Amino acid sequence: MTEMTEVTDATTLTIERMPVPAAVDAPDAGPFLAMVEIGNALCRHDAGHDYFYQTAEEQLPSWHDQTDRLQIGFTAARDGQIVGAAIMTIPLEEAATSVEYDLMSDPELWGQGIEEALLVAVEAEARRHGRSVVQTWTLHRPDAPGERLASPTGYGSIPAEDRQTQFMLRNGYSFEQAERNSVFDLTGSFDLVERMLADALEAAGSDYRVVQWQSPTPDRYKDGFAYVISRMSTDVPTGDMVWAEEIWDAARVERRDRRLLEGGHTISVACVEHVPTGTLVAYNELVIAADHTAATQQYGTLVLKEHRGHRLGAIVKCANLLRWRELVPESPRVSTFNAEENRHMLDINEAIGFVPASYAGAWKKTLDA
Repeated sequence: MTEMTEVTDATTLTIERMPVPAAVDAPDAGPFLAMVEIGNALCRHDAGHDYFYQTAEEQLPSWHDQTDRLQIGFTAARDGQIVGAAIMTIPLEEAATSVEYDLMSDPELWGQGIEEALLVAVEAEARRHGRSVVQTWTLHRPDAPGERLASPTGYGSIPAEDRQTQFMLRNGYSFEQAERNSVFDLTGSFDLVERMLADALEAAGSDYRVVQWQSPTPDRYKDGFAYVISRMSTDVPTGDMVWAEEIWDAARVERRDRRLLEGGHTISVACVEHVPTGTLVAYNELVIAADHTAATQQYGTLVLKEHRGHRLGAIVKCANLLRWRELVPESPRVSTFNAEENRHMLDINEAIGFVPASYAGAWKKTLDA
């Protein structure tokens, strides 16, 4: 177990490597449970809503299977009580040079040195893994007052005076991109969704058809789904954030399905197949954990670059929303993120009825050698 200490306000803050428990009720599960609780509290505080709420049960399977990426956790404790945590995700692609992380501390204790101590541990761990770039995201309320920090992409902004913004700037991070968190009301009318789907299908023509499934992914689609997921790392707007191209195959899709299903998730996938080639060229994924009264998460939507301009984005989004209404009628809303410069996808969302709920800032730092 890695450990370090830092003295702040005459008290000792201890940073430790977080153990991964075998189960949420295992004797050593305390730090993991505290990490989940602090993460939920921070999201509620910073975003102003609970649409990102997660349980320990749904998170734990992703820590047990680390075949495709490493997850490393640190906890910060003061006087025996865990007051903060950090989660690192380290991609394992050979060309990868970056890591991403989430920094979490009890919102009531922000500014007491907790987040600084965790950041030291994260950046040191990144160096130990030979990574030169560290990246993270901050959440922000849509109604935050005061000055704005404009995104260098030319689209969107975040509150300049939020403590999250000031913390990242103070620690040498550059603001790279603004993202919009939008939500769709699942309790309202779907008439517009039905009309948009019909219009988009007509515009796309007979070369494209909808295929849908509920995970696990059917064998016949595993290779095609692997490819279209892999294109998320190359085809979506990312500003100057650093991403290595992800390598996916059928086995990786199977592992991902297994992790999600072991966490109690329900997953609906809508794809568009290019009929002449039999290739999957667009997809949308809706996911919810065991509590079907919670917010649904949209994990990803993508249309391959070479097939854009045929309204395939509208097709997969609308088709999946209509199917989701039947699968999980209890969920009140869908929550999704889009880069502010991804105007095409935001146009589709806005036409369907998605509205802004919160915002995120993407941050990057190049570490000294």
